[in-house]
Amino acid sequence: MLTLMIAVFVLGYFAIALEHPFKIDKAASALITGVLVWTLFVLSGADQHFIEEELLHHLSEISSILFFLLGAMTIVELVDAHEGFAIITDKITTKNKVKLLWVISVLTFFFSAALDNLTTSIVMISLLRKLIDDKYDRWFFAGIVVVAANAGGAWSPIGDVTTTMLWIGGQLTTMTIVKTLIVPSLVAMLVPLIVLTFTLKGEVTRPNKMHGLEHYTNPTTSFERNLIFFLGVAGLLFVPVFKTLTHLPPFMGMMLSLGVLWAVTEVIHRSKNNEDKSNLSVIGVLRKVDTASVLFFLGILLAVAGLQSAGHLAIMAGNLNEWFGGNVYAINIVIGLLSAIVDNVPLVAGSMGMYEIAAVGDFAKDGVFWQFLAFCAGTGGSALIIGSAAGVAVMGLEKIDFVWYLKKISILALIGYFAGAGTYILMQSL
Repeated sequence: MLTLMIAVFVLGYFAIALEHPFKIDKAASALITGVLVWTLFVLSGADQHFIEEELLHHLSEISSILFFLLGAMTIVELVDAHEGFAIITDKITTKNKVKLLWVISVLTFFFSAALDNLTTSIVMISLLRKLIDDKYDRWFFAGIVVVAANAGGAWSPIGDVTTTMLWIGGQLTTMTIVKTLIVPSLVAMLVPLIVLTFTLKGEVTRPNKMHGLEHYTNPTTSFERNLIFFLGVAGLLFVPVFKTLTHLPPFMGMMLSLGVLWAVTEVIHRSKNNEDKSNLSVIGVLRKVDTASVLFFLGILLAVAGLQSAGHLAIMAGNLNEWFGGNVYAINIVIGLLSAIVDNVPLVAGSMGMYEIAAVGDFAKDGVFWQFLAFCAGTGGSALIIGSAAGVAVMGLEKIDFVWYLKKISILALIGYFAGAGTYILMQSL
């Protein structure tokens, strides 16, 4: 039965990957896979009480991610409804694909470190919709956003969930994360960009601005646009600060930011008619939030959580240690590649559980193993579109085809990943 769990996960994975040929929405495949994995776990004869406790434990973690995602998407959509992103998009005048790619990637890299890779990817997709009209051009830029967001998140203690886990767990300190990982992370982003500088040609087509006005009977004022934009950005930046100060989960800070923004929009639009208010309020914006993406997230995370509770991921971690004879570089490189297939969070959690913090050596606090784990787990997920929270969010928002990403972006992501990993190893040998 436990083997069957893996088989169901693999079949579900292929159904998600082949969404377009099958003409079945990936959210449906993910939900079916997630539920079936846990159903098979129950039928395996494992202790019922244990399974219920495990499911509720994972559900608490998953729901915190989903509420975070829902809050971030709502804030971004609210800023978008007020045309707040025009403040940035109006400053980006270039239509040259190479120049635009560099601007978007650099913005994403540093935004991801300040916010986190998930929030940043949601924000950048909104920006891309304002800058690029052609769907496939936008997909390509969105794919590079995933690479840049994951690279940017790896060198910040708040930029990626796995880095945050290692930071909170005491394996790494803030300065060590920044000092040791910023250069490899930068290389992981720059190498794909350099390759594209010599291969990418042409210009992008800007969307017709009139399309953005069809939703509004009465467009917002300049004051309202600026206010909501700056409050929205401040609200997103406040999330990691709130987490640091209170040690509460990030979704709590996101909910607080959303609540404040909600109250402000109610006040500034109180004199408008109902039709105008509905387009510019949180209630109106919630209708535009992609709920299918949230359900896809739920399904895929449930499936991975089931494999973790059944012990499959722990077995895999133990096998890695045995196969590579304790070579920390090889183990972490493989963990990074595996994080493209299954979620990097349980992989890192499994690694944290398998290896104790030693007094000295590679496994000591701020040791080489933990540093390289943060980099590999953070950037390795870019190899596949469903290998990271940022990738899953972008896939859901832009309806990117799994196979298309595999053909167009995966090689570039892997080149960057191995270049960054090589840079880190080289830095350690000097």
